[in-house]
Amino acid sequence: MDFSPTCKLALRWAVDNLINRGDQIIIINVEPPNADHTRKELFAENGSPLVPMEELREINFTKQYGIARDPEVIDILDTASRTKGAKAMAKVYWGDPREKLCSAVEDLHLDSLVVGSRGLGPIKRVLMGSVSKHVVTNASCPVTVVKESKPPVADIDPIMNLCVRKYGSLMI
Repeated sequence: MDFSPTCKLALRWAVDNLINRGDQIIIINVEPPNADHTRKELFAENGSPLVPMEELREINFTKQYGIARDPEVIDILDTASRTKGAKAMAKVYWGDPREKLCSAVEDLHLDSLVVGSRGLGPIKRVLMGSVSKHVVTNASCPVTVVKESKPPVADIDPIMNLCVRKYGSLMI
């Protein structure tokens, strides 16, 4: 979770489509390997311990791990907890997000992984590397990539536009 709009969209999608009563949501945050935070030295190799939702709310957590406290993410997790009885936790890793996410699947025995897509173009994807593509290819569990949805193209016929919005695609 890098707290980007697409990661938040992926979290919402997971809560709406995957999470059932009593499930566990683990927010995985991967900090850069050169990040310098008080907890990194303790947990650099295997990541932090699982941090319960109650601690995610505390400002002390954000200082110790160098993670932004995001009210929108907290709200999504609170809603999932209230409406679905889901238990939310977080874990912080340091290193390459591609490798650390695949390791987290094994370490945490995850049933599925949901990631957001940054929507890089083909050139940037080659230069920077696609985290989602790497995880889809290498993770040992099912992976869902949530892309930012683009608004439907305005159409002359409002009924046609409604069909596009409701059904996603329409062939005539």
